[in-house]
Amino acid sequence: MKLIAAADKKWGIGLNNKLLVSIPDDMKFFRETTTGNVVIMGRKTLESFPGGKPLKNRINIVLTRDKNYKVDGAKVCHTKEEVLEEIKKYDTNNVYIIGGESIYRLFESECDTALITKIDFEYEADTFFPNLDENGWELVEESEEQTYFDIIYNFCTYKKN
Repeated sequence: MKLIAAADKKWGIGLNNKLLVSIPDDMKFFRETTTGNVVIMGRKTLESFPGGKPLKNRINIVLTRDKNYKVDGAKVCHTKEEVLEEIKKYDTNNVYIIGGESIYRLFESECDTALITKIDFEYEADTFFPNLDENGWELVEESEEQTYFDIIYNFCTYKKN
């Protein structure tokens, strides 16, 4: 399984259930990487999408403690174990953890690769990605510096040691 996220200098990923910044090339990378694959997210992440609807052309798995939660077009699970059982149906190389913070933390130990768009700025944030630089992960690939207006960022690949 893989983690995929955009994070700022302090590993911030969101504020008030919204992304910190919208970078078109990052959105394109996310869309191209996850399309046709399995995405695992928490309820709040799902509800942050346009119309609160699952992502198109993907198998959406939503983890929530709410036993009555239902959403058309997504498989709803209530425990980590239930999610891990559900994804046995798929090639784990095609499974992406897409947030939010508690879901990233819950599944980090199950993942071997993290695709991180590292943004060279520190935003105000209330949700954070696990700090891979301190968690036994190795930065194995980093793109050339990218820019979007005044935002500087790199596409990074981390592997678990």
